[in-house]
Amino acid sequence: MDIKIEKKRRFTRRQTIAMAAAMVVVGVAVWAFASGYESKATVSRTAVKIATVERGEFNDYIRVNGQVQPISVVQLSPEEGGIVKEKVVEEGAAVRQGDIIVRLSNSNLDLQILSAESELAEKQNLLRNTQVTMQQDKLNNESEKLQLDLDVSRKRRTFEQYERLWAEQLISHEEYVQAKEDYELATRQHKLISERLYQDSIYRTLQMEQMEDNLANMRRNVLLIRKRKDNLDVRSAIDGELSLLDVELGQNIAAGQMIGQVSDLSDYKVEMSVDEHYIDRVRPGLEASIDRQGKVFKLKVRKVYPEVREGKFRVDLVFDGERPDNIRTGQTYYMDLQLGQPTESIIIPHGTFFATTGGTWIFVLDDSGRKAYRRTIKVSRQNPQSYEVTEGLAPGERVIVSGYEAFKDKDVLILE
Repeated sequence: MDIKIEKKRRFTRRQTIAMAAAMVVVGVAVWAFASGYESKATVSRTAVKIATVERGEFNDYIRVNGQVQPISVVQLSPEEGGIVKEKVVEEGAAVRQGDIIVRLSNSNLDLQILSAESELAEKQNLLRNTQVTMQQDKLNNESEKLQLDLDVSRKRRTFEQYERLWAEQLISHEEYVQAKEDYELATRQHKLISERLYQDSIYRTLQMEQMEDNLANMRRNVLLIRKRKDNLDVRSAIDGELSLLDVELGQNIAAGQMIGQVSDLSDYKVEMSVDEHYIDRVRPGLEASIDRQGKVFKLKVRKVYPEVREGKFRVDLVFDGERPDNIRTGQTYYMDLQLGQPTESIIIPHGTFFATTGGTWIFVLDDSGRKAYRRTIKVSRQNPQSYEVTEGLAPGERVIVSGYEAFKDKDVLILE
């Protein structure tokens, strides 16, 4: 019996091409997986900046700018409100301590002074009248006491006489007893009235002292009100320059309102704003320097303000030694603020690559100088000139420090 042989199926040309392409793709994938895929880019050697990794002294400082300000500024604020009557000194003039800057007028204060003086005069008259009355009472009491002393003396003498006569039986017993009773009554009355006069004297003394205290308080009150009138003259508290005066004739000024300021020009300070990144490292006593007029001038941090605004905090510095010539308020100085002592470190020059990598990686050239490979590094500190690298680089290696924006996703750069 014959066996039927089936005819083998053949692939079409399109199917064969597809299978071959798939095998190529699979082969490339297997090769990439086995050998590690690297994204490459070709760049011109002249388009990148190459620097050498070095071991040297890393100077830990930042460069900031600040403005010159007076060492201190005193605000002008009147203690008493009033109407501006006269501007004695114009803005920008030099003033001495105690000089009158502005004169104010206050009619209500004048009325208060008149009222207080009138009340004081009234109280003084009342005190004088009271003193006269008390003096008269005192004289009357003393006269009454003298009369009582005389009465006691007479009755004591009568009693003593009757006592002797009774002893000799020359008078009756009743006469003797009456004389004794009269003397004892006069003695008790004298004692009671003397006590009353003593208490009256204490009361008068206390009353007079109280009135004198009240009168003294009123005198002080009048003096204070008169002194308030003196406060209508706004004076400079220090020697300096009237750097601001914001008043006009006829303007109504409230007590405590700022109307100007006097700048102390005996010395200067420099105010600067520093990025909040350095807030834990900037402290009073740190040194800074400025290069001006061909000389280096030293400064020290005097005060660090803790408040952060718009990502920056304020720092005040004062000169430590010589000051620049022709220093003026408002001038801008560029300073190097020293954050720490210089240390021996691995350093690379400052470059724009940092904006892309944040100091976490960099392109490192191989020995031939024709290829640069991406490598992970760690940048610890930086100054305006260089970065301090603590991991990933060795002295003598060459790196690309220009911008990486065009090939930030590449692993290898081929330099031509």
